[in-house]
Amino acid sequence: MAIPLVDRREFIAAGTAGLLLPASARASVPKKTLRVVQHIGEFGFDPPRVSDQTSLRINAHIFEAPLTYDPLARPAVLVPLTAARLPEASADFRHFIVSIRPGIFFADDPAFKGQARELVAADYVYCIKRYYDPATITEHLYLFENEKILGLSELRAQALKDKTPFPYDTEVTGLRVLDRYRFEVRLAESSPRFTTLFAGGVCGAVAREVVQAYGSDLMAHPVGTGPFRLAQWRRGSQIVLEKNPRFREQVFHTVGAGPQAHLQAAAQRLAGTRAPRVDRIEMQIVEESQPRWLAFLRGEFDVMTVPPDFGQLAMPGGELAPFLQRDRVHAERGLAAAISHSFFNFDDPLVGGPNAYGPEKVALRRAIALANDNQAIVRGVIRDQGLQAQSIIPPHCYGFDPGFRSEMGTPSVARARALLDLHGYTDRNGDGWRELPDGQPLVLRMAFPPDQRSRALSELWFKQMKAVGLKVDFEFAKFGELIKRSLSGQLMIWSFIWNAASPDGDFFLGLTYGPNAGQSSDSRFKLPAFDRLYERQRLLPDGPERLALMRQAQRLQLAYMPLIPHYHPIDTELLQPGVHGPVRHPFNNDWYRWADIDPAPA
Repeated sequence: MAIPLVDRREFIAAGTAGLLLPASARASVPKKTLRVVQHIGEFGFDPPRVSDQTSLRINAHIFEAPLTYDPLARPAVLVPLTAARLPEASADFRHFIVSIRPGIFFADDPAFKGQARELVAADYVYCIKRYYDPATITEHLYLFENEKILGLSELRAQALKDKTPFPYDTEVTGLRVLDRYRFEVRLAESSPRFTTLFAGGVCGAVAREVVQAYGSDLMAHPVGTGPFRLAQWRRGSQIVLEKNPRFREQVFHTVGAGPQAHLQAAAQRLAGTRAPRVDRIEMQIVEESQPRWLAFLRGEFDVMTVPPDFGQLAMPGGELAPFLQRDRVHAERGLAAAISHSFFNFDDPLVGGPNAYGPEKVALRRAIALANDNQAIVRGVIRDQGLQAQSIIPPHCYGFDPGFRSEMGTPSVARARALLDLHGYTDRNGDGWRELPDGQPLVLRMAFPPDQRSRALSELWFKQMKAVGLKVDFEFAKFGELIKRSLSGQLMIWSFIWNAASPDGDFFLGLTYGPNAGQSSDSRFKLPAFDRLYERQRLLPDGPERLALMRQAQRLQLAYMPLIPHYHPIDTELLQPGVHGPVRHPFNNDWYRWADIDPAPA
């Protein structure tokens, strides 16, 4: 999820070009251009303010965190990116020292006034403090506040109380620059997995001069140390990246590829190569599945994630279709570290409200979940391109148990009807629809983006709810608008997919952690018993004790039903002949750093 910058301009470009290249200028385009298609429009390019997949993927090629995950190691292994080495951690996991490699530079930008700008430790300290600045509209603050970095929450609280600018230059015990290339973090409590925060989008380095130079227009001016920089941007339509001339020499390295054949082949293919391998990335946004599919078949794109509704056509029986093989298309396929789910807004008086945790409301949410047939979604809407979910923690993440089964994981119209009858949700006026126990109308409201697959999903929901006598209305809006409305508590029920950013189930339990309400917790679920379990498991190292607590927390999620788990997507990436990579990774988004394409004919 993400918060878009409010901007009425339909077109924004970085640099001086301002427009996409006309046909007459195509001769100047580098030959190695990778053409990619995405199905969700981007929101912008400032790390604290975005978390939609398109923006994250673009940001991952522009901004760099201290750490990343080895592109080929399975299971995931943390390795340095801009850091000189893995962070030093104290025995109690409360004190961390991060050392940044000298000689890394930001891409050139007018904000630097013609000077080469080196990445230093103070840049990461500044980036973390930005999350605490009340002026930074972000839903990711909880990632740091939950870690209890000493002094930063107090600094934020004082700025809010005094209504003064956030004091970036005030040093706190928990976050300090030690010297030009080292900074330290001190926590109030033990956090064995804290270093995962130093990998991924939230710690992408942004220079203070750039933030100050562009102000409210910062989302359109991303300046980082990564292999690419933004060349052109047509909002919701096209994003063009070009090779960053300032990018350092980065030679491919892996600590050891996973056993899968495609990972072993990639290790051989990438040995000794330097990033980036292409000169330019052109990303188009095509929201509807059929135009996206047909455009790929016509050769208009080099890389495409198969739309789920075309999954059986592209990969019948899990094998690449013969007609694609004849065209020398190749595929990469895998179960994603992601969960499709629906949330109930506990602030909504119909599905939540003051009695949200009482038997009546619990029965209503559980009845909705029981009436929903996840297998019908997998089979009929996404064409078997997913694995039915039993809990909110997805594959590849610690805490996921493929053998786990929930009593809520098996649909039952009879049980749903019985629950509704027992708690007074009956048809009092004879119109065929159930009313609330007090006789007031009962109309569920579900939100979806306006694409073909979502409309098919809404039709299935209508049919399933009708089977138990529940009336449901649907509202359709662009993904970004739904995000804004969810964060402000205006949606009753919304279905979407969360993708994991690290190989740990903590994030997905955090979706119902009380203090995360209004950030990652769209449901605004606040149950003290759950919160205590969540907090206890965070302090423990991985092992049986922590897993037991995580399992208890999952049971509470399923009992009170703030979220309905639906399925874990199976992603298939199609690549045209001559495209080498990208290698998909469950937790990295910089897939195109190591991608290559054969040069186009002269």
